[in-house]
Amino acid sequence: MNISLFIARRIQHTQGKSFSSTVNQIGIAGIAIGIAVMIVSFAILGGFKTVIRNKIFSFGAHLQVSRFHMNRSFDENPISTNTELYTAYQQIPEISHIQVYSHKAGLLKTDEELSGVILKGVGKDFNLPAFRQNMVKGTFISFPDTTYSSEIVISRKIATQLKLDIDESVLLYFIQNMQSRPRVRKLTVSGIYETGMEEFDESIVIGDIRLIQRLNDWSDTLVGGYEIYLTDFRNIDEGAEKVFDLMDYDMQVEKITDKYIQIFDWLSLLNRNVAIFLALILFVACFNMVAILLILIMERTQMIGILKAVGATHKQVRQIFLWGGVRLVLKGLIWGNLIGIGFCALQYYFKLIPLDVEAYYMSTVPIDWDWSLIVLLNLAVLLMVSLVLIIPTVIISRIQPVQALRFD
Repeated sequence: MNISLFIARRIQHTQGKSFSSTVNQIGIAGIAIGIAVMIVSFAILGGFKTVIRNKIFSFGAHLQVSRFHMNRSFDENPISTNTELYTAYQQIPEISHIQVYSHKAGLLKTDEELSGVILKGVGKDFNLPAFRQNMVKGTFISFPDTTYSSEIVISRKIATQLKLDIDESVLLYFIQNMQSRPRVRKLTVSGIYETGMEEFDESIVIGDIRLIQRLNDWSDTLVGGYEIYLTDFRNIDEGAEKVFDLMDYDMQVEKITDKYIQIFDWLSLLNRNVAIFLALILFVACFNMVAILLILIMERTQMIGILKAVGATHKQVRQIFLWGGVRLVLKGLIWGNLIGIGFCALQYYFKLIPLDVEAYYMSTVPIDWDWSLIVLLNLAVLLMVSLVLIIPTVIISRIQPVQALRFD
């Protein structure tokens, strides 16, 4: 039998309503609050990053391949779908999906209002599951077999500006060049999306890529570019290198992290701020446990003297208090996990805390369930606090039995 563990358990069971019991409750509460705040912070941060990234990916995937050009026009120089990259992208295991796209500038006009927009043409290979999270009303465009679709999906901001709703018609004007008359198409709003991000909501309208092919006099094999989804976003650099090796000499590949560098730098800055915040929480938790263990040692000074008088070693006495401290930490972790995970579950399922969409790009506080991170947080707190508990037990070796037995 481990005598140190046995005595530590007896101390815990015989404290009752003593001062030590109150101190223990404070220690448990401190650890519980600390781990709960960490779990909630990482869950919200992870959810926030995931939502923002998914919104960006739904409009630009992870990589974009287009023909190399020096101008900044929205009208692309076309590339063919009869390329090795498009037809044999399975050679790159990092790629999970590839789709075509094209852009064309135009003017949406109703009887009373008009708005400059960018028509993004997509095809039947469009990654609709990734985009569906943005749909707030109506349905996505349908693709007929014989001709282009006359349906479009607009943002809620554009719909509000032009006073449009689903199943209503709108005129879309295209200016080919300054000498020719604008070309107009009558289109129907089939759905409305919302991302909360001005980069998309203020200008992007989604339609059939065959409409742009018809307007630009392109064949069915010519498109503005490819959008590539990777199996793991964290491998974006490696995936970009392999795409570069497989694509034609006159093409260029652009990473989404470079195209929207301000947003991704902002998300990285959030990581740094949260790391500093959590380090402070961990420091406070360690400091509290050291103070609590010192109080417990001072209260048990006479017991320490008796144990040393009957032959207990310094190591055995120190282990008694270490075991007691670890038990407090474990109880705090259990309560902290219940509180933190419980709060996250309530927010995840019932959306209790709303947000301003224009300020935060989402309507409610998001939650991301990263169980491996939660386990690592618990292990880190347990390890750090347990190691710090060794510090106050050092004073046990300085306590002399004769002085301890007379201690009052």
